Order: sequence, then structure tokens, then C-alpha cells
Amino acid sequence: MTHTLLESEAPHDPLALFTSWYEAAKPLATGEPTAMTLATADAAGRPSARIVLLKEYGAEGFVFFTNYGSRKSAELEANPHAALLFWWPAAGRQVRVEGRIEKISPAKSDAYFATRPRRSQIGAWASEQSRVIPDRATLDARFQRFEQEFPADVSRPPHWGGYRVIPESIEFWQNHIDRLHDRLRYRQVDNGWIIERLNP
Repeated sequence: MTHTLLESEAPHDPLALFTSWYEAAKPLATGEPTAMTLATADAAGRPSARIVLLKEYGAEGFVFFTNYGSRKSAELEANPHAALLFWWPAAGRQVRVEGRIEKISPAKSDAYFATRPRRSQIGAWASEQSRVIPDRATLDARFQRFEQEFPADVSRPPHWGGYRVIPESIEFWQNHIDRLHDRLRYRQVDNGWIIERLNP
């Protein structure tokens, strides 16, 4: 039986609870435990969502990387707020993060880009993400062109880098077989975080 998540037992810092849940989910995951749904909205409020990968998290927020020319980036420029959803089915847990967003520094984007496999680096140059393309052959030709352009080290494209979601609320959801699920929400206030229990 799932252990009930009690307010009295929850750590004051939501990142401590996130780390505990994340580390517990990793050995149980059949897929990618860093996968998270990223929800954005355009200037008119029309939403869209897609899966991205968590690459770093800490007191400053949750970091992912993408093409700055993509649809998601255009929406984040128009409306710099986002929501993240982590779903770990084997653990029966999900975490929702909502907050404002900012680009990380070019130096940090450079550092992460340098760790990527060479083909992924070249792919970042070859893909004009979210734009219409005539066919697969066009993409393959662009990849080959950049592969020749970078015979050795591949520099980071100026149109590629990281974003950080700076949380204003983090909700922890835990499954119960009677559907009386636990939902604890950490909400940021002037002097830190408050913990609130939500009805399932």
C-alpha cells in the first residue's frame, strides 16, 4: 500500500522532495525518467505541449535545451511562463511545476552543448526546428553539409540553447488505489514556500 504523503512529514524545501521522488523513480522507469511534458501558450493564450528532457535542476529552477527558432521558443518569447509535468507511472507519482521562464547564460549552453554526441551537435545545426521542410532528403542533405563544415569540433549554433523554468508552484501527486490521491502543493510566497493539501 502506498505510504500517505503527510504535510507534517514533507520537507520545507520542495526540491528536497523532488529529488527524493526523482531518485526513487529512476530505477523503476521503463523509459526516460527525465522526460517531462512542457506546456506553453502563445500571446493569444492558445496552449501547446510536447515532451522535453530535464537536463539540470536546483534552487534556480528546471533546465531544458532546444532550438530558439522552434514553436515552443516563439511561444515562450511571447508569453514567458510555462508548466512542466513529470509522470512516473511505475512509482504512481507525478510532479507539476509552474513558473516563469528565462534563457540560461550562453556559457552554460556552450558547456552543455560540448557534452552532446557529435551527431546530435550536427543535428542542432541541420534542423530548422518546427519549420516546414519539403522531405526527409532535404534534412539529410543539410546534415551532410554541416558534417562537412565541422570536420573536428562542432560549435554551438547561436539559435540553440537552454531555458530555465523558475518555479512559483510545485505540486506532488501520489496515487492511492481508492482514488483518494495525495496532492501537496508548494506555493512560493515572500518568505519562502507554503504547503497546501489539495483535494484529489
